[in-house]
Amino acid sequence: MIDIRSVSVERDGKPILAEVTAQLDQRRIAVIGANGSGKSTFARLLNGLASPTVGTVTIDGFDPSRQAREVRARVGFVFTNPDAQIVMPTVGEDVAFSLRGKGLTRSEINARTSEVLHEYGLADFVDLPAHDLSGGQKQLLALCSVLVARPSILVADEPTTLLDARNTRLVADILMDLPQQLVVVTHDLALAARCDVALLFDGGRLLQHGDPAAAIDRYERELV
Repeated sequence: MIDIRSVSVERDGKPILAEVTAQLDQRRIAVIGANGSGKSTFARLLNGLASPTVGTVTIDGFDPSRQAREVRARVGFVFTNPDAQIVMPTVGEDVAFSLRGKGLTRSEINARTSEVLHEYGLADFVDLPAHDLSGGQKQLLALCSVLVARPSILVADEPTTLLDARNTRLVADILMDLPQQLVVVTHDLALAARCDVALLFDGGRLLQHGDPAAAIDRYERELV
């Protein structure tokens, strides 16, 4: 359960989010709104990359600000630009890096790395330089590097924004098929429409929370 209660966030004295309350137990959650509406800050609250100025955030009962280890074991985060997440020279090393400090043996790390790369079509690239991949392949690598740690929640902040149409569809289909609870911040309204619930942000406020079709309709009528 993602539980947000009366959360406001200020940065340099300026309001970013104001009085946001939401309890989220749906499997597929879309977060939509214009640039600067506060949706990315909302996403960052869920694994402690941002902290509330006022109010509380809990993930399965844990506070991301005070219990970061417990929360980050549960919540994986995928950024818009996969280059921000690539930290090791090769594809295989980058995925394996996510398992460091997990108490696994080298053979267990290798097995889980191989498994996730095979599942998402990157097995043939295991020894190639990670930064030489195409944009779509890099986003798949970013997903692999998060999913290999087996989080129960995946937060994806505009994961298709930098992709072409084919890779947008590919990544969207992968996200929809994941067993994890998904929170996806997106400008792709077709992707948002496939979710179970949508949160519409405007000016730092949660304007609407509910049926994706209704939230998308309001966004297109009032805010686009």
